[in-house]
Amino acid sequence: MKKVIIIGAGPAGLTAGYELLRQSSSSEYDVTILEESDCIGGISRTVQHNGHRMDIGGHRFFSKDSRVTEWWNQMMPIQGAPSYDDKKLGREKPLVKGGPDPETEDRVMLVRQRVSRIYYKKKFFDYPVSLKLQTIRNMGFVTTVKAGCSYLKTLVVKKPEDSLENFYINRFGKVLYSMFFEGYTEKLWGRAPKEISADWGAQRVKGLSIRAVLKDMFSKVFPGKNKNRQVETSLIEEFVYPKLGPGQLWETVAGEFEKLGGKIVKNCAVTRILTENNTVKAVGCRVNGADTILEGDIFLSSMPIKDLVAGMGDVVPPEEAAIAAGLPYRDFVTVGLLVDRMNLKNETHISTLGNIVPDCWIYVQDTGVKLGRIQIFNNWSPYLVKDVEHTVWIGLEYFCTEGDDFWNMSDEDCVAMAVKELQKMGVIDQNQKILDSHREKVKKAYPAYFDTYNEIDRLIAYLNTFPNLYCIGRNGQHRYNNMDHSMATSFEAVKNILSGRTDKDNIWNVNTDKEYHEEK
Repeated sequence: MKKVIIIGAGPAGLTAGYELLRQSSSSEYDVTILEESDCIGGISRTVQHNGHRMDIGGHRFFSKDSRVTEWWNQMMPIQGAPSYDDKKLGREKPLVKGGPDPETEDRVMLVRQRVSRIYYKKKFFDYPVSLKLQTIRNMGFVTTVKAGCSYLKTLVVKKPEDSLENFYINRFGKVLYSMFFEGYTEKLWGRAPKEISADWGAQRVKGLSIRAVLKDMFSKVFPGKNKNRQVETSLIEEFVYPKLGPGQLWETVAGEFEKLGGKIVKNCAVTRILTENNTVKAVGCRVNGADTILEGDIFLSSMPIKDLVAGMGDVVPPEEAAIAAGLPYRDFVTVGLLVDRMNLKNETHISTLGNIVPDCWIYVQDTGVKLGRIQIFNNWSPYLVKDVEHTVWIGLEYFCTEGDDFWNMSDEDCVAMAVKELQKMGVIDQNQKILDSHREKVKKAYPAYFDTYNEIDRLIAYLNTFPNLYCIGRNGQHRYNNMDHSMATSFEAVKNILSGRTDKDNIWNVNTDKEYHEEK
């Protein structure tokens, strides 16, 4: 029996562990997942606080990879009866015949409406920016004309795509870039977009552009001619979502993995990677404060590449070690606030409990505040909020660097700052009572695309010299993958292990195409 060690109990690690056991005989593999924290799901976990649930970063369950969507549906079937808010408001959603009733069962995916908008100068704009009358009204005639001319210029004169700034300008024009991308991107990464590799845009935005927005708009106006229209991920209008948040799915997967004989060790930090003759032999771990060595035959790592290579020690050549040490990350803080109301008016056609705005996310372009995004958990799932009819549970998302002044703030000071920023933006009243609050910090939430990132291919080539080591997931590949892409890296790794395939190009190539390879 081969011993398999998987580092990390997030989407990539759990998918790999479950699939490896599901597709093999019970006597073939002994699989153990090592998780540094006491939680399941990594950044896709759900945090519980005083009867409320927080989705760390927000997770729409949508993919154009049929392997992923079928997998999700097997783990948690789509609802067959209305959810609490849909029933109360008379909203219609596509239901699956024979599917579970979310009012009586927990293991169920809800069908949710995607509403994400930009809040800019105290006005709402569609995200991504749409070209409809309300957008023109909000921007004003003069700005709209300037934006249109700026975009038309990009059709004639293309900038070299050697930075994220030029990537965006080529797709939206300089005016829209300055309004809706520049300030927010600098908040997210702590760097000007001209300093960031265009690779980030190629992976996260891909086919999205003014042209894609126009194409989508016309396909809705003339649906008969576009029955099989392709839709970019950023333009989807519905997605599915676990009743109790994303962590519920991964806790379910963890349970299924253990039923197949897999083991999960929590509070187990991997600190050393022991190698011999370009083969990984064991990992050194600190489990509840005690050091131990775990030997294995096959190793799958979703831990940050920076930490993985540092754990290998002096066996790593100096050049590759320097590349790994220089890989940058952005860290993440979310502040949950419970309030009785928001000042934002619901001027959409979408009905909501308490008539709150229907957004899942609100992107904050205002550079006068540090706040990056606002989540409204009521709209992700009514079951995330203890009293969904009379309170609003919101998550305020901040991007920072571990150890900086913001990261080191006390919980009290951080919450106070968050409240002041909401008041400054007019989202809540000046003297409004905060009913409850909670702060959550996440290290290395976002692999960044600057500093030594442009040399990462050399580091990947080095890691590929270890035949029994597979790098999977967002941090495992230092790639800003969505959850479905992280899962796809695991599908490919398991395929290689079971088939005996030795090269790993298929694993590293998930989500690297410049064109949107997920289009169906």
